[in-house]
Amino acid sequence: MKKILVLGAGKSSPYLISYLLDQAEKYDWFVTVADMDINLAKSRLRGSSRGAAIKFDVNDSDIRSAQIEKADVVVNMLAPRFQHLVALTCVRKGKHMISVSYEDRRMRELAPDAERKGVLMLTEIGLDPGIDHMSATQMIHKIRSKGGLIKSFESYGGGLPAPDTLSNPMKYVISWNPRNVVMAGESGAQYLKDGKIKIIPYHNVFQSTWPMEVPGIGLMEVYPNRDSLGYRDKYGFTDADTVIRGTIRFPGWCETWAQIQRLGLPNEMLRIPDLENTTYAQLTEMLLPPSDGSEASVDQRVARFLGINPTGAIMEKMRWLGLFSNEKIGVKVETAAEVMTHLLSDKLRLHDDAHDMVILMHKMIAEYPDENNRKEEITSTMIHYGEKAGFTSMAKSVGLPAALVAKLLLLDKLPLSGCHIPTHPMIYEPVMKELEVEGFAFSEQVKQL
Repeated sequence: MKKILVLGAGKSSPYLISYLLDQAEKYDWFVTVADMDINLAKSRLRGSSRGAAIKFDVNDSDIRSAQIEKADVVVNMLAPRFQHLVALTCVRKGKHMISVSYEDRRMRELAPDAERKGVLMLTEIGLDPGIDHMSATQMIHKIRSKGGLIKSFESYGGGLPAPDTLSNPMKYVISWNPRNVVMAGESGAQYLKDGKIKIIPYHNVFQSTWPMEVPGIGLMEVYPNRDSLGYRDKYGFTDADTVIRGTIRFPGWCETWAQIQRLGLPNEMLRIPDLENTTYAQLTEMLLPPSDGSEASVDQRVARFLGINPTGAIMEKMRWLGLFSNEKIGVKVETAAEVMTHLLSDKLRLHDDAHDMVILMHKMIAEYPDENNRKEEITSTMIHYGEKAGFTSMAKSVGLPAALVAKLLLLDKLPLSGCHIPTHPMIYEPVMKELEVEGFAFSEQVKQL
């Protein structure tokens, strides 16, 4: 009996676990779900006899080593900061690891040992990164097979509420780790535009937006995501003068979050005493310059400090979030970022009568030297909707690609070792084929330039 170890039972794991349990019935596998919250892990099993839940602390080296040693494949759904720790143990124990987190330098340094042990360390196999890599690589190979050169590459993704369930002023719902929403853009961003490198520092990311028309949805806004320059090498864009990866939001999110960021609320470094017994208004007041002695309220002082309309849309959204409320925070948190994580989790919940969607969109300009330098713009779009009171689109789109790779490994259909992201045809060809069957299909538009 082959064994799968799933590390993490959070918001992105439910569909992954459900799919693996269904496959376990078919192929005589066993699935162990490991999480700090044993009750959450148990709830993901749905009473299946093909699975077990365990309490798991990834920092406990004895428990980590023992559980990984028992497994044939480890699916790591933990926070990115634990990825290298899990991967290092997997390599030492000679076990395959699949992760939805971004690859980093420390992962790449494990490549020789992974090759020597004959195991696969696959990262970036979720939605974004993940499905975006695989679908983009398919497009790129198709263009190159016709003799085309990629002159411009833009790739955008986002997890959002479906347009028919925009139930709050922020036009957003928490369908994945809320901490990642709060700390988005913390590293800044850089990309290539018209042959020039553009660097966006953290405090300007949400003010560096542009409009984007999404087929079937309408006008959205996008902001640059992390380091796009690294994808020149990953995709081999030697001829491209534009390489951009970005995040999609409904219009209005970025201008609001830019001001929340300016206030300093997404800060997870400073420990603030007794936050549990502090009100939201008191926390917000801490972030303002010392009072000038006027009788102005906290919200009036915030508007003055930020230089925004005190009765405008941004302030109304801040009020709706509760940043000026006299309600006590009431949970054990230590930082302003943890307060915001708690607040967004509560205010931006995805209710049972609503559903989410994910969007992926690639836009490429291809030039064909053998056809008198003919140029065309290819736009490929995927829009997938979640279920009301069921699996979210985010959980399915993040979890399913990882589950499909686990199945390939367990069925001995993926003879690949070393450290990879899913741009290898042995990965993306079978996975994309199954994803399309599951409803993750891309529509393509071609315009001659």
